[in-house]
Amino acid sequence: MVVSGDSSLPRPPHVALFAFPFGSHVAPLYSLARALAAAAPSAIFSFVSTAKTLESLPRTAGNLRLLPFEEEIPDGGSSAGLEEVIGRFLKAAPGKIRAAANAAAADVGGIPVSCVVSDAFMWMADFVAEEMEVPWVALFPGFPLALLAHAHTDDLRSRFGSEDQVMPTHADKLLDFIPGLATMRVCDLPEGIIFGDTNSKFALNIHSMVHRLPRAAAVVLSTLADLEPDSTFHSTLNLTLPIGPLNLLSPPSPSPDKENCLPYLDSHESSSVVYVAFGTFSALPPAELAELAHGLEDSGVPFLWSLKEEIRSNLPEGFVERTRLRGKIVNWAPQVSVLSHPAVGVFVTHCGWNSIHESIMSDVVMLCRPIFAEQRMIARAVDSMWGVGTNLDSGITREAFVRAMNAILKGDDGKKMRKRVVEIRERTEKALLPGGSFSENLKSLVELVCRI
Repeated sequence: MVVSGDSSLPRPPHVALFAFPFGSHVAPLYSLARALAAAAPSAIFSFVSTAKTLESLPRTAGNLRLLPFEEEIPDGGSSAGLEEVIGRFLKAAPGKIRAAANAAAADVGGIPVSCVVSDAFMWMADFVAEEMEVPWVALFPGFPLALLAHAHTDDLRSRFGSEDQVMPTHADKLLDFIPGLATMRVCDLPEGIIFGDTNSKFALNIHSMVHRLPRAAAVVLSTLADLEPDSTFHSTLNLTLPIGPLNLLSPPSPSPDKENCLPYLDSHESSSVVYVAFGTFSALPPAELAELAHGLEDSGVPFLWSLKEEIRSNLPEGFVERTRLRGKIVNWAPQVSVLSHPAVGVFVTHCGWNSIHESIMSDVVMLCRPIFAEQRMIARAVDSMWGVGTNLDSGITREAFVRAMNAILKGDDGKKMRKRVVEIRERTEKALLPGGSFSENLKSLVELVCRI
């Protein structure tokens, strides 16, 4: 799209959005871009990511354009691991962002970028915005309370020291000295703060991010109603704008059901099926995967399990044949459609933030087995803060799984969870309506990035 006409006329706002092209980060920023473009049809929005990630996005028209970085991610050779690839990308990111901003301007007849929006992991976009003398807005697409924990990394390290010093003396200590984290424990903290390799590229990038975010004109949060009070960030960030689950701002088209998951669910009673999925990058240890299978078999519940073919060798011998009349195992499931199906009664999940949104907005309670990163904090919140699920963060055993299934699908605890999840979903939908808090925050964001 090339903008032409009288050069003396006021130029439209031109917002450039820079995605972190790894994991589940691209989709939330793209949803935000689509929502902004719909709300400000006279502005220009340039969405920048790698050519590979752009290929997977639904096509769009009008004032939202997709632009690739000029060069692909330097992969460091076929032997390079994900952390190495990400490290190389982040090192080259400032130059890539600068070149992409110039290319975006040239592509629309020389209209310069007037605002930079980026995934918070791409915090170095602020350098480019500063050079261009335009505002920088960051999107943190993950669990907001994890961002709050990362913002207090220095304090947490000074209090508790290293992982060896924390365990087991302080593992269960509540973080009640940090406003907003009173229900969280030390052991719930993500890797990179106290636990794990605090000098990994991931940890160092996040640490740099939280030190840079106070410079942002605003930090956009993807969240649910009444779960993360905005006031907890006032002491560290200029402005936070919770705008609701990003997948609801600009819902994607339904994913194809290539393995006939939905017809399978059609044959079952309401709230009777257990849906099991651990995301694209999370995986249970082999022994625990076998325990989960035994638990599904012992509980007698019908199930739909999204499990890649190459992992199925870890299933107990004969499991597939013994459960074939009441279970279905697929390589991939259209998760949003599955969770919204009335037959699904519980979601066994790794607690990715997007999955939590999808589950709650479908009125489905959860059995949580967090694997890494912020997932332990989210699982703790699902269980102890919100009361919409059960947390098996110490690991799945067949006995614990059966007890959890009985409590959720048949007991009073499950009834309370389902009532609570409906309440959160209804409040979130209300906040998204015109005049609601999420809707008003989106309007404020449009005014900020377009300088209306």
